[in-house]
Amino acid sequence: MNAMTRRVMASRVVSTVRVGAVAALMSLAGGCARLPPDPMQLDGGLLTVDNRTSDEWKDVEIWLNWYYRATARSIPPHSRMQAPLDQFVAGFGQRFDHHRTQIKDLRLTATLPNGKPFELKKQFEENGLAGALKPFGGTR
Repeated sequence: MNAMTRRVMASRVVSTVRVGAVAALMSLAGGCARLPPDPMQLDGGLLTVDNRTSDEWKDVEIWLNWYYRATARSIPPHSRMQAPLDQFVAGFGQRFDHHRTQIKDLRLTATLPNGKPFELKKQFEENGLAGALKPFGGTR
């Protein structure tokens, strides 16, 4: 091997190490950026609502699948409320059974201290064929 070949090989090794180091730094930086958690979290049979605002939410109604409802007088600012899913009741007294029913819609309505309405709606990822076809322009 002549000197020129050794220099070319050495520069390729250094370039490969630099590319690897840059890729590692980018993946570490990407891992540090976190999205804030959803204010409505479902965990098994429990719903946690997190009021991260500086406003009190009054006359809170939480609707599950457009049919089942739970209420709370208020959720103070910077606090949480937890509700078991079997607390949600339909108009004729039927209780929600999270073991047998899929949750497709979850929304919260409340009144802010200034009297304005407030609404949160949980965004669910689409599953099954609808979710698989979405990147290709598929619809429901």
